[in-house]
Amino acid sequence: MSKLYNISEVSKILNLINPDTEKPQNYILRYWEKEFKIVKAKKINNRRYYTSKQLEILKMIKFLLKNKGLTILGVKNLIDSDVNKLDDYNNHSLKADYYKNNLKLKSKKLLNKIKQIKNYGKKISS
Repeated sequence: MSKLYNISEVSKILNLINPDTEKPQNYILRYWEKEFKIVKAKKINNRRYYTSKQLEILKMIKFLLKNKGLTILGVKNLIDSDVNKLDDYNNHSLKADYYKNNLKLKSKKLLNKIKQIKNYGKKISS
């Protein structure tokens, strides 16, 4: 069984957080769930839970909406028509852009962790 993420965890992973109150913007995920039929949260005890596969789809939706500037209708058409399904290796495809961006973020996180490990044992001299 795969791990399930609750709606607040997914909001934090996707960085959908209100900058003033620092609370997760769960309403965005509920709206996307209503708009995109491919994203359907499991309801357990009246709480929404998302699988890892749905989390990846939500990351793709956010990337297409925020970074590529597509509209909700444009993303719907892209998902419904399965364009770029087998187009991962085409350098100009939207899915390839998503994977490039995802790889950059992961490598930045990894470099930050390496820097933290390097600086962990050093003494602070004043």
